[in-house]
This record gives sequence, structure tokens and C-alpha cells, in this order.
Amino acid sequence: MNAHDLNETDCPEEIANQNGAMPCSGKSAGRPRAADKEARHQALLQTAGRLFLDKGYSNVSLEMIAREAHVAVRTIYVKFGGKVGLLNAVIVNRRAHFFEGMRSMETDTRPMEEVLTDFSLRFLELLSQPKSNQLYRMVLGESRTSPELAEAFYEAGPKQTRKELARYFDRPDIRARLRSDFSSDVLAFHLLNCVLGDGMCSLLFPQESALTPEVRQARVQQGLKLFLHGVQQAL
Repeated sequence: MNAHDLNETDCPEEIANQNGAMPCSGKSAGRPRAADKEARHQALLQTAGRLFLDKGYSNVSLEMIAREAHVAVRTIYVKFGGKVGLLNAVIVNRRAHFFEGMRSMETDTRPMEEVLTDFSLRFLELLSQPKSNQLYRMVLGESRTSPELAEAFYEAGPKQTRKELARYFDRPDIRARLRSDFSSDVLAFHLLNCVLGDGMCSLLFPQESALTPEVRQARVQQGLKLFLHGVQQAL
């Protein structure tokens, strides 16, 4: 690994002390700018995500990721705790990209229908991406031999989505509009299923899963209508 490929956290002592050389001494003094650190962070996540999808989780080593991302293996351990932590970060980062700019559902004062439409459109766009289908298929295919893969995927993706929706449905002003015999967890699960539709087809025929904005809009409108018809309090 070349000196210019390392940042301040990528300088293992065993490298820095060889022959008295300091591989990071060529950098300017002081810490790197926040923007530079974020760019390197994103580059690492992009590299890791690409390798996981291209080669499969089990076939990718931290050494392979570190080599292509131009970082030290120790950096990955320090920042993510290992390969499963890195995968978790890849999924969290990808999910955050699609929900970026959306108001917090716990404090959003827009009408419920508007909030759920905004959320559902972003959710459906995320899941209709080819990479999302690749990831899901990889998890299903390797979960038996790598159970930590399924756990990381669930914790970083589906679980976070359901928890966010459940917190929204637990808001007193929202709860008052919904039937009391359904828990917030059941409501969250039901909404996602109404919006997603036939998820099996997207796994069997991934070439058809990339929906146009018009199709996503129509599917969300139909899914929300079905959801609200079944769970709203009778007037």
C-alpha cells in the first residue's frame, strides 16, 4: 500500500516504524477536513458494497476490500468492527440515501396521508432498485452458511423501517385515527406489504423490478388506499 493511500487512521504502527519511515508524513499537518473524511468514508462503503454484490459476502475478505479502497485493514476494524459491521454500514448508508431530506416522522405535522405517501414512495424506490434485489438475493442465498449476514441485513434494513413506522403510528394524534385492535408493529408490517405488493416477482424477475416514477406513484396510491381502508377508525 502506498503512503498516499493512507489517512491518519490508516497508519498502523508496524508500518510507520519500519526503517524510521513515516508513510503519512507527506500529508499536511493536522486532521483532514470533514469533507475529505466523508468522501473517503463513502468511497470505502461504495467499494465494499460493490464487492459484496459482485462476488458474494462469503467470497469477499477485508483484505480484498482494503486493497481496492486503498485503506488499511485495521481502519475497517477500528471503524466497523469487521466485515459484518462494514456490511451493516453499507446497508444503513444506502437506506439513508433514499430517505435523505425527509422530515422526521415523529414530529412531521403534515396530514397523515401526505406523510405516508412521502415515506412509501421513498421505500418503494429503494426496494425497486436492482442493487436492492441483488442484496436480498445474496442474503437469502448465503444466510445458511453466514447467519450473521441475515442478522445484519435485518437489523440495518427491515427492522429500522418497521421501527420508524411503528413510532409514527404510536403518536397520539395518529393513533387516534387508527383502529385500536391493531398494534403499531402490525400496522407497520401491513403498510409495507400493501405498498410493496408481490415481492416474490421482483426476486424471480429482477429485470422487471426497476419501476418508473409513474408506476411507483400509482402503486403507492393504491397501496395506501388499501391500507387506510382497513385500519382507519370508522367515522
